[in-house]
Amino acid sequence: MSHGVKIKDLPASERPRERLAELGADALKTSELIAILLRTGLQGVSAIQIGEQLLQKFGTLTALERASLSQLQEIKGIGRDKAIALKSAFTLARRMAAELHGEEPLLDTPGVIADYLREKNRGYEVEHFQTVLLNVRRKLIRVEVISQGLVDTILVHPREVFKSAIAANASALVLVHNHPSGDPTPSEADIRVTRDLIRAGQLLKIEVLDHVILGRRAAANGKDYVSLRELGYFA
Repeated sequence: MSHGVKIKDLPASERPRERLAELGADALKTSELIAILLRTGLQGVSAIQIGEQLLQKFGTLTALERASLSQLQEIKGIGRDKAIALKSAFTLARRMAAELHGEEPLLDTPGVIADYLREKNRGYEVEHFQTVLLNVRRKLIRVEVISQGLVDTILVHPREVFKSAIAANASALVLVHNHPSGDPTPSEADIRVTRDLIRAGQLLKIEVLDHVILGRRAAANGKDYVSLRELGYFA
């Protein structure tokens, strides 16, 4: 698209809204979908070009989702209202993903745990330690965020972990936290915390079933998470 061409001046077959109506949303490029959210561009710059600039600056949709309102507004043509529209769209996408899981899902494998919490954790820039509280049938009671840390470390106390579990009358729980670096490999601190919480759970008769660490998809095993139980740390 040449510089200065507005979307309204394009042939109908090239306008994002008309293309979506005719071909479906999946046929559109990411920059075109962003352009629909932005609605209009800037003097001499189309909404599609602004969408392309956003993707160039942030690199991925995950990074774009994490961007603050002020960071979004660093792109020429993105004002407060357009930045809010983008944040709203990403929030709706996360809520839809959560809604698709339905009520009281059965969370009995690390893969299912990862699927359930992936979208929620994707936008976190620091580590968030969470507990997935389960009833006797391993169905979800609720997810509790216990603490937040720095980019590569987090502090967790057994008292805080099991306080919410006791209040929820949970019979078991799964520990979950994210690695913002993208590498889900457990650190020595992760392993130590896990073993401490397993022992505390045994004393309180609340079983710690697993510790799932979420990251990005690794080439080695094709997964974006690791299970400390599967790695043998619960033996």
